[in-house]
Amino acid sequence: MKPAPFSYVRPANLEEALEALAGNNGAKVLAGGQSLVPLLSMRLAAPSLLVDINGLPDLDHVTCSDDGVRVGALARHADVLADDEARRVQPLVALALSRVAHATIRNRGTTVGSLVHADAAAEMPVVLKLLGGSVKVASSSGRRTIAADDLFAGPLESTLAHDEIALEAFFPALPTGAGVAFDEVSRRHGDYALCGAAALVDDDRVSVGYLSVSDVPTVVDLSGVPESEMGDAALERLEPADDIHATSDYRAQLVRVLTRRVVRAAREFAGGRS
Repeated sequence: MKPAPFSYVRPANLEEALEALAGNNGAKVLAGGQSLVPLLSMRLAAPSLLVDINGLPDLDHVTCSDDGVRVGALARHADVLADDEARRVQPLVALALSRVAHATIRNRGTTVGSLVHADAAAEMPVVLKLLGGSVKVASSSGRRTIAADDLFAGPLESTLAHDEIALEAFFPALPTGAGVAFDEVSRRHGDYALCGAAALVDDDRVSVGYLSVSDVPTVVDLSGVPESEMGDAALERLEPADDIHATSDYRAQLVRVLTRRVVRAAREFAGGRS
């Protein structure tokens, strides 16, 4: 199937891009296109205008500091994954990115684009939420920062306004002595996960984030829960559903298995760092 007709612009700077978005309520931003283009081809999205931001300068950065990792809107998954300093400052980013689709997709897809696409089956949204990260956005009326807790409004729905462009994502650094882990189960390598889990362990605090289980990426605080009971405790907050790929009962069992697995791995990671 071919996309519905649309207009196309490739602005040379941010101001031009924001002006184009502000002037057309049906406009969409194009960065890596690995999520948007398939939706266009299946006519699940039909924007009147595509604003291609690939010509904008200074948005392909991966910047690391003691407080965390900042990823620009045009930084490709592969570039973030290959950044050794980003891996050192926040290892969970690389652990999750290594499970994103295939190398071809990672070479073109953008990490920030994945976040604002807000797919609960994708890896990076749950990582941002688990870590308490944020996304910096801009519009013609100004700039603001959206905390991860406020970013995901529903299935494939973020809280960005139609005239806003996501400029940068921030992933907080891993505290000294803390540990992280990531794992997922899919039918085939590179497929969307049937269920995935990411863990953050810091002293007595245990948090686990889940993908492909609920309508939005969901983080559950499991501090103080015995390891053998963590999966069932998490399921009290989750909403596993039936679909063509898996039953709700199967997803619930994956939650139990993956919860134990990632918490143990995160604790081992923390022990190795200390």
